[in-house]
Amino acid sequence: MTARVLISDQLSPAAVEIFKSRGVQVDVKTGLSKAELLEIIGQYDGLAVRSATKADADVIAAGKNLKVIGRAGIGVDNVDIPAATKAGVVVMNTPFGNSITTAEHAIALIFALARQLPEADASTQAGKWEKNRFMGVELTAKTLGVIGCGNIGSIVADRANGLKMKVVAYDPFLTPDRATALGVEKVELDELLARADFISLHTPLTEKTRNVLSAEALAKTKKGVRIVNCARGGLVDEAALRAALDSGHVVGAAFDVFVVEPAKENVLFGAPNFIATPHLGASTAEAQENVALQVAEQMSDYLLTGAVSNALNSPSVSADEAPKLKPFIQLADKLGAFAGQMIDGGLTSIELTYVGEVAKLNVKPLTATALAGVLRPMLAEVNMVSAPGIASARGVTVTESKQELSPVYDSLVRITITAEGGQRAFAGTVIAGQPRLVEIKGMELDAPFAPAMLYVNNLDKPGFIGSLGQLCSEAQVNIATFNLGRTAAGGDAICLVGVDQALSDTQLAAVRKLPHVKEARVLSF
Repeated sequence: MTARVLISDQLSPAAVEIFKSRGVQVDVKTGLSKAELLEIIGQYDGLAVRSATKADADVIAAGKNLKVIGRAGIGVDNVDIPAATKAGVVVMNTPFGNSITTAEHAIALIFALARQLPEADASTQAGKWEKNRFMGVELTAKTLGVIGCGNIGSIVADRANGLKMKVVAYDPFLTPDRATALGVEKVELDELLARADFISLHTPLTEKTRNVLSAEALAKTKKGVRIVNCARGGLVDEAALRAALDSGHVVGAAFDVFVVEPAKENVLFGAPNFIATPHLGASTAEAQENVALQVAEQMSDYLLTGAVSNALNSPSVSADEAPKLKPFIQLADKLGAFAGQMIDGGLTSIELTYVGEVAKLNVKPLTATALAGVLRPMLAEVNMVSAPGIASARGVTVTESKQELSPVYDSLVRITITAEGGQRAFAGTVIAGQPRLVEIKGMELDAPFAPAMLYVNNLDKPGFIGSLGQLCSEAQVNIATFNLGRTAAGGDAICLVGVDQALSDTQLAAVRKLPHVKEARVLSF
């Protein structure tokens, strides 16, 4: 039966030709209301979108035959990935098709801020000829602070170096060697804020990066700073920025993205020193051609052969390998996510060790899945296909090793993380088809993964378990599972607790204040 794909947003005609040439039936119906989309989506195996179509849970539920959603671009804010995963729908994006275009837009806005181009244009065309009003600044020798030095951020840094700017970068995953290769100086956020004449943001929007430029952070910037955001709305506290613009502390800002889009009104609008563009970062003919070609090729490959590329919710696995790899892919994802939540930045290397029967399998998908899990707490849009490139771009070394003989378990997967805080190792196995944690910091235990968990590293002293249980009871936090490990009586110990609801920041702070507690973290899976 011929596969059918609906293109519901404006894509390059090249995408239609790709689908047709591969034998996929394609319909182009743009500007559909939600009701219209719900009425017809059940007829299609694939849905190709940009950012206008909202592929929410309702649309996915109505897509009874839907197998794949392809996003021509990077961000997938308009796709309900959990709902798609539950429905067995693969979600793909094209993570690298518009990188140069977005980087160039950021550079263009930096120039526009430096020379007040929009204001000067409006004044001149109004017949005012206010030559003395528009005194600009040179970019040469100015310091550009890049927040997020991944694919797009590194391109911006390269272009800025060409303009003879001094580039400083804040990125927890950027290694010193990679920074040197890029010609940037790696710094902490506070130092970047204090030194930068211009700041350009190039990081995904996650809970850790939301309002990375908060009112507090903006207060730490150099007086006279100029700020550019071509990444994601929500990285900057818009109300705080407006106050900083009005006070003159920030002399200019240029945004291509906003918290609410389409941005028909915004607290920043109307400020004389603010430049706005309507999310044009990827809007060049070249970028749209690239992402259209990529999404059509990827969707066709999946629908016709089952090959998966650039999927955010499904690893790249062949049909023959899938049954054998599936439980270990789940383990790699959980184990990677555990490791990623146990580091605070400065990641330099990741080593994957496969022991026993799993070492005989194709472990590349497992390594990529584990790597994505490690990076995801800081990079929300990372997937198992893009993770290796993202790690490489930040200078993170990834290695694999195999050992076919396993002394204890039939199969064991171990992740060893090296970061600024030192080295940590975590190991897991599959028991009855389910992933289990069996080793943390060299201490043995046997713990299932839960959606919400509490990790505590403590001294093995009498009374600790009772104190923790009492604290959870008083906080109305129900304990689902409770697993312990230790080096020796009275020595280093760990406690891994599955809870029915995540602890709040206040509750976590109370855990950290308990006697004998060395470290405590809230984890989610």
